[in-house]
Amino acid sequence: MLLTQPLGQLATRIAGATAVFHQFKLDFCCGGQQSLGEAIAKRGLNQQEVLQALENLQHQKDPAINWHAEPTPKLIDYILVNFHQKHRQQLPELIRLAKRVETVHGDSPDCPHGLAAHLHDMQQELESHMLKEEQILFPMLSQGIYPYGPISVMLEEHQEHGDALKKLDELSFEQQLPLGACNTWTALYLGLKELKEDLMQHILLENEILFVEPTKPGHGEQHCCGSCQ
Repeated sequence: MLLTQPLGQLATRIAGATAVFHQFKLDFCCGGQQSLGEAIAKRGLNQQEVLQALENLQHQKDPAINWHAEPTPKLIDYILVNFHQKHRQQLPELIRLAKRVETVHGDSPDCPHGLAAHLHDMQQELESHMLKEEQILFPMLSQGIYPYGPISVMLEEHQEHGDALKKLDELSFEQQLPLGACNTWTALYLGLKELKEDLMQHILLENEILFVEPTKPGHGEQHCCGSCQ
C-alpha cells in the first residue's frame, strides 16, 4: 500500500519519513504528489530497501506530533518558531560563509562560485514570502478562513523555493566536500544541508496540512486549495 501513496502524504503521516526520503534523495516537497513507487522507479532505487526503512519507522515508539490532528493556531506557532525564525538566522550566516569560501578558494575547481549571490536571492524571496504569510495569510487561517487567492500565491512561491533548492545543490555540488576542505567550507555545507531539510519540512507542513482546509467541524470554512505539485 505504501508504494501507491504520494510522498507528501507519507511524509506527514509517518514520523521520521522525511529523514528516509532525504537519505534516498526522494523529493517529498515540491515532488510530493508523485507516488512512492513512481519516485523509487524514477531514481532507480532498491524498492525493498526504501520500504523496509519506512516500515521500521512505523514500529518505533514515541512518534512525532501528528499535525493533522492539531489545531491550526498551534501549527502556525510551530512554523513561526521552527522555520520562519530559524531561516532568518540561517541565511545571513550561510551567505557570510559562502562569500568567505568563494574568496579564499576561488581558484579551486570545487569552489561553489555564485553560491553567495544565490543565497542572497533566496533570503530576499523567503523574507518577502514569510512576511506575506505572517501579515495576511496566517491570521486568516487562524480564524478558519481559507482564502483561495493568497493560498495559491504561496503555493506558487513554494514551487519557486523548490527550484531554488535545486540550483543550490547544483552550485554546491550537492554539498560534497573536496578532500582537505577547511572548517569554513565544512561548516557552510553542513549549514546548507540543514537549510534544505528545514525548508523542505517547512513547505511540506504548509502544502499538505496548513493550507488544506480540514474537514473536521470547527476547523475551517469551505475552501480547500490542495498542494503545489
